[in-house]
Amino acid sequence: MAVRRLHRTVTAWIVVAALAGYAPAAVAMTPRPGAPPVPFAQPGTPCPVFPATNVWNRRVDSLPVAANSTTMIAAIGSTRSLHPDFSNAGGYGIPYNAVSATTPRSTVDFLYDDESDHVGYPIPSMPAIEGGSDRHLIMLDYETCRLYELFAAQETASGWTAGSGATWDLASNALRPAGWTSADAAGLPIYPGLVRYEEVARRAIRHAIRFTAPDTCDGYIYPARHEAGAGSCGALPPMGLRVRLKASVEVAGYGLQARVVLNALKSYGMILADNGSAWYITGAPSSRWNDDVLHDLGQIKGSDFEVVDTTGFVNG
Repeated sequence: MAVRRLHRTVTAWIVVAALAGYAPAAVAMTPRPGAPPVPFAQPGTPCPVFPATNVWNRRVDSLPVAANSTTMIAAIGSTRSLHPDFSNAGGYGIPYNAVSATTPRSTVDFLYDDESDHVGYPIPSMPAIEGGSDRHLIMLDYETCRLYELFAAQETASGWTAGSGATWDLASNALRPAGWTSADAAGLPIYPGLVRYEEVARRAIRHAIRFTAPDTCDGYIYPARHEAGAGSCGALPPMGLRVRLKASVEVAGYGLQARVVLNALKSYGMILADNGSAWYITGAPSSRWNDDVLHDLGQIKGSDFEVVDTTGFVNG
């Protein structure tokens, strides 16, 4: 089926479920107590966040500017500011849960059943779930190197429900079937595009970053697999659009945490993954973020970005 305006539709569905007497679990905005450390993307560990040839891990600083760059940047918002959608004090962002083979598997009832992966999801007893209506629930199995993601996750009296769900082998470049959503509107995994404190502490983010735009067209481009918009792709950005910070933008005056993010946006850029506020980049919450430094990212405007020509840019 063609799912349009996926996230806005599921918000109404959650309200209906609540009125029917379901009792959702409390939202945990910090990692599950007692959870083992997540070894993903850590030096010397066996689990990669996809192969080095994966589109998320490919640099784009040497690719040409797309012919429609000016139009797409204006459609997203040339004067709108870059915004880090993660913090310390606010505790907001998209958290993730470390799980293992001993984590019980749960069957999930999906609204978008025919575009969801029907597997046992390793949901901890007290999972960290994103706040707000999207309620993303991300699980990383550090023993099997597998990623599980749910959108609009709710624990009800009869078990777990979600708008949609997807799973990935982190050692593979495989995409979802054409036209399928995931826990994200673009049919992409969320975790690989998160800004994570551990990366910033190492002073290097070596992957593209997930971002949102207010309006998208009724189409998608590689690596996205699903659209959630309306209108012409000649006037509005498609899901999967790859954007980078212009090389001419000076970043030396920013604090360390902000500077690491900006350098990544120059080298790896960001991928349009969902409808939302303009130029919101997604990260995981952490008590170690310096919110004052991150706030300075707002000095970057939409006009400081350019769309990358990714024609022929596929996984190796």
